[in-house]
Amino acid sequence: MNIRWLMAPTILLLLPACVSTNIEQIRQANTGIAADESVVIMGRKNRSSISETEEDFVTCVNTKLANNSKGFGVVPQKTFTDALFPWFEPRTAPLNSSELPKMLREPLIAERLKEIGVHYIVWIQGSTDRVDQAGAMSCVATVGAAGCFGFLTWENDATYEASIWDVKTGTSAGNISSEANGTSFVTGVVVPIPIIARVQSAACTSLSSQLSAFIRNEA
Repeated sequence: MNIRWLMAPTILLLLPACVSTNIEQIRQANTGIAADESVVIMGRKNRSSISETEEDFVTCVNTKLANNSKGFGVVPQKTFTDALFPWFEPRTAPLNSSELPKMLREPLIAERLKEIGVHYIVWIQGSTDRVDQAGAMSCVATVGAAGCFGFLTWENDATYEASIWDVKTGTSAGNISSEANGTSFVTGVVVPIPIIARVQSAACTSLSSQLSAFIRNEA
């Protein structure tokens, strides 16, 4: 048996998938938040012909921001939609952040937001997509043996934009964009070995960190 073939999977396991990230922000107003105030993270819900921001990405940003909030609260999206029923249900929620000002001017909505202490609504749009793929992988099984052979590689792009809306003024405080790009691959030398680039996780980490600093007016 060729020892070099046995060593290849072990070597590949030691190779990390490469992910590059980029973050940009545009500030339109000063921000700041009190200890008794909170932020809510919203993702665009799908309707016909409208793409949906992945729920797990919104949850990731919500969790990381809550862990890095340094004194202010983060309201879970479901708690927020339940409290604002029916205005932010999928069938009635705004399709994009530009529709938020009109909703924020509604007296009933403004009063309810004040009651639950929400100072900022963060509206996230975007997605993670596979943009390129190359190679091939084949697997065969026979009596008493099975294996996969080949090499498959693909590239994923995670592109998201967060619009930060000040509930008190009903205006936009700014935008933060987070992009991550990475190449994943699977090599098959009897046993398939995947090396996955966690682009969505990288975009979530960079976006939530920048959001925390932006809201506290530190960035």
